[in-house]
Amino acid sequence: MAACDWPVTQLDRDYHDNEWGVPVHDDRTMFEHLMLEVMQCGLSWGLMLKKRGVFRACFEGFDFDRIAAYTEDDVARIMATDGMIRSERKIRAVIENARRYQAVRAEFGSFCDYLWRFTDGRTILYEGHAEGRVPAKNALSERIAADLKARGFKYVGGVTVYSHMQACGLINDHGGDCPCYARINAMADTVALPRDGEG
Repeated sequence: MAACDWPVTQLDRDYHDNEWGVPVHDDRTMFEHLMLEVMQCGLSWGLMLKKRGVFRACFEGFDFDRIAAYTEDDVARIMATDGMIRSERKIRAVIENARRYQAVRAEFGSFCDYLWRFTDGRTILYEGHAEGRVPAKNALSERIAADLKARGFKYVGGVTVYSHMQACGLINDHGGDCPCYARINAMADTVALPRDGEG
């Protein structure tokens, strides 16, 4: 078995202990997690946690309905916000993703219902992951990424989607010796599966 060794700062520890891997079934929370992954592309996760309050202020608490209605004025406002990551492409991606998110909700009832159907509503425990053999992506994350891209989502490659699945509890990738591993398994409907297209 292995323990989680990536939480270094207190921000890391708080996120690891209270959020990472806990199954998410609320669309606003799910959208926030996914957009944090979008903003993280090419940057460090620690920076995302430090900037999370700025992101929440810029995007009105990640209210996807409000974000979907944003105009060029909102893009300019966000770009001018102190402490914001000034990537116009990512800001526009969050806005477009909110619109695509609405479309998925209209089709499936909720984004959570759409996403969890890929795991039959269960948290996956992949063979070897509790021992620390965790990939950056796998066949399932690539399949979901392809579906999201076909629906018009931006910045949602296989690595980003895998990280999102970890964060939102579709996969429990805590180390087997981490207290969070057992705690999440106790609250979730889990299924043990072999490794899935992992190098």
